[in-house]
Amino acid sequence: MKPIRKHFDAQPSFPFAFTFKDRKTLQRELPDHLHDWFELVYVYSGEGTFFIDRTIYDMNKGDLFIIPGNTIHRAFPDKEDPVTSTALFFHPMLLDRISLGESFSYMACFEQSRMSHRFKMECSSVLQQSIERALDEVESELRAAQAGYRHAIVLHVEQLLLAVNREIGGERKRKAGSAFIGPSWMKDSLLYIDQHFTEAISLSKLSQMASVSPAHFSRVFKQSTGMNVTAFITVKRIVKAKELLIEKDDTIAVLAEACGFESMPYFHRVFKQIVGMTPSAYRHRS
Repeated sequence: MKPIRKHFDAQPSFPFAFTFKDRKTLQRELPDHLHDWFELVYVYSGEGTFFIDRTIYDMNKGDLFIIPGNTIHRAFPDKEDPVTSTALFFHPMLLDRISLGESFSYMACFEQSRMSHRFKMECSSVLQQSIERALDEVESELRAAQAGYRHAIVLHVEQLLLAVNREIGGERKRKAGSAFIGPSWMKDSLLYIDQHFTEAISLSKLSQMASVSPAHFSRVFKQSTGMNVTAFITVKRIVKAKELLIEKDDTIAVLAEACGFESMPYFHRVFKQIVGMTPSAYRHRS
């Protein structure tokens, strides 16, 4: 299974989407998905697991998941006690502001998550109240849609991110929310893939390194991530290709090879399947 592209209907002038207090079930949860927008997921109740990038997390009341753009992720709600959560999606341009003479950035928490590969924050009771209050206000503004409601929503999002960044940077450091759920060999395998995805990696090699049978490895990997090994590696390569298309001036063929693709037709085909446009169109748009 390849991840789907989450589609946002928001207008370009207001790159924002919101899902409020949604009760997740396995039937209603999206497959693995990938998008350019940044995402916050706050858990009100219920249980489940959340696969993000290369880590599997528990989902519990008061957890906040901070997901940068172009990060593969999928939630697995518990069958008996499914998660109720709010998801907030936005493009960074929503928060474009002058610096005001400070180095502070609302997006700092996303950058820290990306750099540390730690996407879960176990919120203090005070922060939980701040987050829930801000999300309630966003829902109220969206529902009423009075004059200036978009400006009000941006202010509430900024207020939420300010509280999150202050908690991360203050005395209450982020708790060990990165604790991996699952067998240690799965953690090691995901880390190995993350560090070597541009190379040739086979199921037989991974299962041998993990000291389990290929069938067992494949089954647990699919249960944990929602994808088979080949699809997962392909997605990691596409994410890297998107990054290089923006940052580098090399030809698309050179970048595709650098990401581990040996066939240009195959690269173009899977890039369009996952991203929704050709590599050249993505580079031009960005």
